[in-house]
Amino acid sequence: MNEKMSIKELLSGVEVEWKKLGEVAELKRGRVISKTFLTENKGEYPVYSSQTLNNGEIGKINTYDFDGEFVNWTTDGANAGTIFYRVGKFSITNVSGLIKLDRDSNLTYKFLYYWLSIEAKKYVYSGMGNPKLMSNQMAKIKIPIPSLKVQSEIVRILDNFTELTAELTAELTARKKQYSYYRDKLLSFNDDEVEWKRLGEVGEFIRGKRFVKNDMNLENGIPCIHYGEMYTYYNIWAKKTKSFVSKELVETKKLRVAEKGDVVIVSAGETIEDIGLGTAWLGDEKVVIHDACFFYKSNLNPKYVAYFTRTKQFHDQIKRHISSGKISAINAKGLSKVIIPIPPIEKQKEIVSILDKFDTLTNSISEGLPKEIELRSKQYEYYRDKLLSFPKEADE
Repeated sequence: MNEKMSIKELLSGVEVEWKKLGEVAELKRGRVISKTFLTENKGEYPVYSSQTLNNGEIGKINTYDFDGEFVNWTTDGANAGTIFYRVGKFSITNVSGLIKLDRDSNLTYKFLYYWLSIEAKKYVYSGMGNPKLMSNQMAKIKIPIPSLKVQSEIVRILDNFTELTAELTAELTARKKQYSYYRDKLLSFNDDEVEWKRLGEVGEFIRGKRFVKNDMNLENGIPCIHYGEMYTYYNIWAKKTKSFVSKELVETKKLRVAEKGDVVIVSAGETIEDIGLGTAWLGDEKVVIHDACFFYKSNLNPKYVAYFTRTKQFHDQIKRHISSGKISAINAKGLSKVIIPIPPIEKQKEIVSILDKFDTLTNSISEGLPKEIELRSKQYEYYRDKLLSFPKEADE
């Protein structure tokens, strides 16, 4: 029997009681747990806060405030309204909330977790620039309560999708580590295998010129790359841009443009790790470059250079030339001092071909594991929404 049939049968004529969360559960907030406390009381029990990275964990301490099965949510900040299912011994901070179901609630925690994953974000208040989802708002969320048998079956189906996505994500993480290893290995050579030269000896760094995000509101025009997009949008190479500026702006401000075969390298960021990422521009049109980037002109294979900018040996070299402050940055002089191994052009092409295959498997959203994960996530959301579509109360 396929999933669609089982869902149809499962929900056919199902009776549901609706109650507000505050009627079936106790809602608690965490306590202030400082970085100093985390450092001085290291242990085995996780502390969860308002972040979503690392499953919300910000550290481990030697005591715990809660022990058992719960639903946890983030109360403040950009991730307000994110829902987690928790089991075991742990603590939460003051920007995190906890749900403890009443014994006679006729609800399971996993079912509640899946329901709130859909509903909670709708109750987030974003006034004053700081999104919040406090306990009083959470308490108002209406919860459908079908039979425990129906809840169990819905959880079983959704758990299967979640586990499959988790397995694919774990595999992708392993592939990325493997990719980084082989990339660094392929771009490491013995002294007698290649020439070693400074980037400034074999090419030239040209800094872009300033334009702002408001200049990039066109759907077409002259292609441009803003430094912020280098972290969020571009990878090893690009033929098309996400953004455009007007021809008039380019001419009036005398903006600088990179050409096909140049490598765009970001030169400013919030952290040292952000600096130096390179993208080979392979588009036929010229592209306008932001002033927090350089474009590098040389006779080297542009994708070879772009891959090199993502190696440990490249970043180990540029770190000593980065100025740190509110914004970290590197200048052309610092970049020019970086020593790069230069094999024959055919060898560069061969290395690029191998790394392209790894890159496709680990980063391509149209192929490989990222595509599979995206499809599974959409499938999960489809079935979750179907499974959690219950008839509303008559007065709604």
